[in-house]
Amino acid sequence: MDLEKFFDYVNNQKKVDAESGLYDTFHELAQEALKITSEMNYKYHTPEEIVELFSKLTHKKVDPSFRMFPPFYSECGINITVGKNVFINACCRFQDQGGITLGDGCFIGHNVTIATLNHDPNPETRAAMFPKPVVLGKNVWVGSDSTILPGVTIGDGAVIGAGSVVTKDVEANTIVCGNPAKFMRKI
Repeated sequence: MDLEKFFDYVNNQKKVDAESGLYDTFHELAQEALKITSEMNYKYHTPEEIVELFSKLTHKKVDPSFRMFPPFYSECGINITVGKNVFINACCRFQDQGGITLGDGCFIGHNVTIATLNHDPNPETRAAMFPKPVVLGKNVWVGSDSTILPGVTIGDGAVIGAGSVVTKDVEANTIVCGNPAKFMRKI
């Protein structure tokens, strides 16, 4: 499957059946992402080289203001979009087949997981997957060890407290914490 068809399929949140050719595409993209992230993770690179490698991973020109401390893990890579002045700390995992967007000025803490796929709850069709994008607005701060689940949108300026599990949308300029993450206060 070519990349245009891949994006059309997953960005429209269509069910991915285990028998579909899309599973093969997921595997091929994962292999490419593994090569690039292995290069990124297992030897020192300057900030400029990290920008270059992340651009290669995402198939998009990443702004020179982007910063990341490896290691970083991605199951796909090509469905990640980052704005200007984005920082991703060490040990983050992005399951990006369904699409991940990080707005300008986002800070992502250590060991954050962003997931964009859910499996079918029916045991007989459990291998089927449902892609849903995750979108972080401008100047969002995600605390260390947090997990953001598929389909979540986090508004501009929001803060996700460390160790939170974000299961639903977060309003702009609010702080949420906990498992599941709950509104704490306005900023």
